[in-house]
Amino acid sequence: MRWFSPLLGIVLFLSIAVGPSAADDTAGDNPWATFSFNGGLFASRSQTDVRFGAGLGVEVNLEDALGMESETQVFRLESYWRFTDNRKHRADFSWFSLHRTAFRKITEDITVQPPEGDPITIIAGTEVSSKYNMDILQLNYSYSFIQDDRLDLAGGVGLYIMPISLGIEATGLVDEQADQSFTAPLPALGLRMDILLAPKWYFRGSTQLFYLEYKGYTGSLTSTRTAVEYNPWTHVGLGLGMDAMRMSLEANDPDSIPGLDLRGNVDFNYIGLYLYGRVFF
Repeated sequence: MRWFSPLLGIVLFLSIAVGPSAADDTAGDNPWATFSFNGGLFASRSQTDVRFGAGLGVEVNLEDALGMESETQVFRLESYWRFTDNRKHRADFSWFSLHRTAFRKITEDITVQPPEGDPITIIAGTEVSSKYNMDILQLNYSYSFIQDDRLDLAGGVGLYIMPISLGIEATGLVDEQADQSFTAPLPALGLRMDILLAPKWYFRGSTQLFYLEYKGYTGSLTSTRTAVEYNPWTHVGLGLGMDAMRMSLEANDPDSIPGLDLRGNVDFNYIGLYLYGRVFF
């Protein structure tokens, strides 16, 4: 995240350049925008452990064992819409994509169990290429049970839809390949809090939780986000947020959850900074 310092400098420069006259003081207006669209750069550090197969393969850390980059910088989109006149009902949407690849000569044996076929052992000294592609699409609905001119506190439900594709390919001493692709649907319960700190300045925070055990499936998710926004223009603002998520999926029976074609487990977590611009009405 070394490039984040100059980006923060740009934000500060713009904030000073627009000055207090760039937008009228919004005191007295409804502080909760009906519609907002955010877009910007998300820089994160992640850790990923995967296991192919139902207990026969070993768990592999993609960053340590296979040399996959833990730091990524991607474009991220978010939006929300308060779709009733009282602005208490709100729908949210967000999306970003983490696609990573690596190539390394491994230093210890790795055993994987493909969804079909016999276990594969990749011996030390083999050159291995790996991939981990993941899209995170989030849909939320929330209702503001406390809302005034300074505080908006809401509870809601959400759904994470995460298409995941992961694979290992070995060449050299042995030629083997194991791939798996699936879509993980994870519902979640959450709380959201927005605070008007001062004219044009907002603090935003949210957290979401999910846990389920069913037949041969176990899934859990925790997600937390905080952000500070400054809106120097009438319909345009800037924000800086911190976002963290931890997700775990294990499925030993591919038929346990309809639509989840996973046999094995995936443990994934990230923490990152999100620098964005916003347009709101």
